[in-house]
Amino acid sequence: MSDSRTVLVTGATGFIGRALVPVLIEQGHEVRAMTRRPESYDGPGTAVGADVHDPDTLGPALAGADVAIYLVHSLDDVDFERKDADAARAFGKAAAEAGVQQIVYMGGLGADDDDLSAHLRSRREVEGLLGEAGVPVTVLRAAIVVGAGGISWELTRQLVKNLPAMVVPKWVGTRTQPIALHDVVRYLAGVIGKEEALGRVFEIGGPEQMTYLEMLQVAAEISSGRRVPIVQVPVLTPKLSSYWLALVTDVDVTTGRNLIDSMSTEVIVTDHSIREVVPGEPMSYAESVRIALEDAADA
Repeated sequence: MSDSRTVLVTGATGFIGRALVPVLIEQGHEVRAMTRRPESYDGPGTAVGADVHDPDTLGPALAGADVAIYLVHSLDDVDFERKDADAARAFGKAAAEAGVQQIVYMGGLGADDDDLSAHLRSRREVEGLLGEAGVPVTVLRAAIVVGAGGISWELTRQLVKNLPAMVVPKWVGTRTQPIALHDVVRYLAGVIGKEEALGRVFEIGGPEQMTYLEMLQVAAEISSGRRVPIVQVPVLTPKLSSYWLALVTDVDVTTGRNLIDSMSTEVIVTDHSIREVVPGEPMSYAESVRIALEDAADA
């Protein structure tokens, strides 16, 4: 592959896609921004209309693309596992038929032998289905991505903003490894066309392993200069937690429930081989929080 490629970005209007597309253009790639509503797309790149849940639309969008970046999921749907599996299978098949040389996918961290939540289990399934038709897949597995507009980050931001104190379930003691949106984009852009990245799974994360409780406290101190009193309770079911989140944030119950199901699983980086392919030190959690707050204020 040459350095400049034709790259199709699915989910181009989403949280990660919006940040990724301009970076790819700056690097000299020809970018197709795939969206279900191309007529209303106002970002950089060339808008192409297609829907991963409508296989007939995928062929024209993928025709002539060298690389496809897959950033879509259906967390806001109660039947998201089936929908995401069907979409991944259809997309992988269409990519193979179009001669795509690499699919890059954003997956979720978590050890393969863990009792994974439905959300993380679905991400694993999608990894395999995307490559089922033969296109080499590069997977980047991440935990919480910190950036303005990201669902997991918005939960954190809105909780510390809206509540003077919190009663929280025991899953806030689970360790995770948050990563800045800036670093996610850097890794996604960095693996494009790299022979050593084809067919591989990489774990990506920031420099710190933190509990959700620590993340909430750091975010509170940076955003308001205060610590939020937090009381942990031993029993607060995912269903009750999701209603609680829907009450105090603008995240809907279904999405909240699917995310909370994953929060009892420890998700930390155990393999740092991504550094060999895309060198550079990731941003600290505190710095990523400051940038996310600044970006939200400027929006």
